[in-house]
Amino acid sequence: MSDGRMQRDETPILGSPNAFKLAVFGPNCSGGCSMTSGGGEIAVSWAESKKIAVAADEAGIEAIIPVARWRGFGGATDFNGRSFETFAWAAGLAAITERIQVFSTWHVPTAHPVRVAKEVATIDHISGGRFGLNLVAGWVAKEIEMFGLTQREHDVRYDYAAEVFEVLERLWTETEPFDHEGKFLRIPKGFSEPKPIQVPYPAIMSAGVSPRGRDFAAKYADVSFILVDNLDTAAKMVADTQNNARTKYGRELSVFGMGHIVCADTEAEAKRLYRHYVHDHGDWSGVDNLLAALIPNQDVGRYERQALAENLIAGWGALPLVGTPEQVVAGMQEMAASGLAGITLSWFDYQAGLGQFREQILPLMEEAGLRAPAGTAAVRAGTVPANA
Repeated sequence: MSDGRMQRDETPILGSPNAFKLAVFGPNCSGGCSMTSGGGEIAVSWAESKKIAVAADEAGIEAIIPVARWRGFGGATDFNGRSFETFAWAAGLAAITERIQVFSTWHVPTAHPVRVAKEVATIDHISGGRFGLNLVAGWVAKEIEMFGLTQREHDVRYDYAAEVFEVLERLWTETEPFDHEGKFLRIPKGFSEPKPIQVPYPAIMSAGVSPRGRDFAAKYADVSFILVDNLDTAAKMVADTQNNARTKYGRELSVFGMGHIVCADTEAEAKRLYRHYVHDHGDWSGVDNLLAALIPNQDVGRYERQALAENLIAGWGALPLVGTPEQVVAGMQEMAASGLAGITLSWFDYQAGLGQFREQILPLMEEAGLRAPAGTAAVRAGTVPANA
């Protein structure tokens, strides 16, 4: 756009020419996405976050997405007990990267929309138009209570999130002060300047997997995450999610899944590594605490409990991509064939995993047509250099 702003569908998560898009997930929390003491886990230092973000940027990965967490889940590892706050984290990484889209994850009850509107616009300017916002209604009651708040009933949380988001839309787009009198919020003379670089505002994602959460994503988000228990059911879930957005709200929705990579030179070695991290050193007491918080808030009734627990220990419920580089890419091809636009990625050891991804997996993805050859997959990275 001639005024220096840009359409949000020009950003990597939506506008990348790669057939199968990728996002690094969860590197701001201790353990990352894995509930294990097997070695290599995220420790949460700023030097570590910078290395991971720069490595993902240099590998051409479209996005990096944090987990919003305020306390851990106890157990042997206190999974996610140490974490960086996601807006400040995103601002820092936006300033040291060039192409990757940097997201914040926001538990909606924990901050006022007037503040968040300005934080979002600020980081969008720091990044040159590469920011994204992951909206979460807030599902762990003990975290919400830390803010002196009472956890609302499940569907009421999404009613509140919907009103908050509609206020955000006005703050990001309207050029004159406005009054808002709603069910939950009263905002006199609401206004925010500057506006985000992205028009009408940055890319929005939502990961709710309950029926109400999926409907919220269909109405407001650009990217929706679905929790897929197996690839046999993925295609129907993707189609149902997109059809709901089209028929009910007249919107197109990009649908992502989750993948956890365990890759080695042989399938046997990859499986041995998986057993080492999950079965030998998995935090089985911690996963019980996580399931106790998760089950009342998400549509996970179709899962067999033991299988769900194992997937949560391995990679926050992600589908395991375990095997040789060729087998990992074959699994991604199946995911793409199901209609998924892309997946989040996690590893037991993010830094080693990203190095292996770039050297061994990415070339095979290019050969398979999942990724454009190096040097041809450029997207608009922003209107100003990130280090200006």
